[in-house]
Amino acid sequence: MSESGSGRPLAQVLGDAAAVLESAGVPSPRVDAELLAAHVLDVGRGRLASMSMMGESFTPAAAASFEQLVARRATRVPLQHLTGVAHFRYLDLFVGPGVFVPRPETESVVQLAIDAARGMEHPLMVDLGTGSGAIAGSLAHEVPGARVHAVELSDDAFPYAQRNLAPLGVNLVQGDLTHAFAELNGSCDVVVSNPPYIPANALPREPEARDHDPHMALYGGGEDGMVLPRAAEASAARLLHPGGFFVMEHAEVQAAGMAAMFAASGHWERVATHRDLTGRDRATSGIRR
Repeated sequence: MSESGSGRPLAQVLGDAAAVLESAGVPSPRVDAELLAAHVLDVGRGRLASMSMMGESFTPAAAASFEQLVARRATRVPLQHLTGVAHFRYLDLFVGPGVFVPRPETESVVQLAIDAARGMEHPLMVDLGTGSGAIAGSLAHEVPGARVHAVELSDDAFPYAQRNLAPLGVNLVQGDLTHAFAELNGSCDVVVSNPPYIPANALPREPEARDHDPHMALYGGGEDGMVLPRAAEASAARLLHPGGFFVMEHAEVQAAGMAAMFAASGHWERVATHRDLTGRDRATSGIRR
């Protein structure tokens, strides 16, 4: 790109930015360039497309801000850290350094929980390890009459969850998912968890996760990464009434181990493995006996 980018049509500047991001290995260079430009200009992508088609240009100040953001994105700083927002299902979530950026595959896990709650009147739902609040917020937003509770341990992530969940009426507490919500034992309809689950000797493939997501949100404990997933399974069994539904996200390579854990605990029937939109085994569910 040029030194400033100002005075040149948006379409040209966006094309140059996409080329920079593509050469840096960013998975969706054109989309990221457009989202960064829309953020700088404080417009939606639809409005940005119209401006580009009409041959509009950046102001000098906007051009400088845009090129700084593109340069940072080219170093694989997460897009969401640059814009301060993560789009998840129907929500725009505040995110930044210190909180796990929600991923598209978790949207499928949320859908399983929503489907389980369909037809229930005022279902009681719990999100164990909420992070930014993506799961809990989506349940509160999409399930009519839902009573949603969420727990998060991290001092860094908790303020993001507070900001995201307060407008949605979620009961958020700071604490360990192992012991949370003892007052709800045996009364919950649906429990969902996306706990840390990466094994100790594994590294995330994407630089955005490896270098920027908090380790506390990634590594599940132990060589197999299963310490926190086991704790989430035990808490779900404690919280749910018979017939209640539990679903937990995990790594593709852990699918068989998760199914075995569910079966061995003796708490679950109709244990099932679920694939994400790319066909990978990324969640396991069960019905409380």
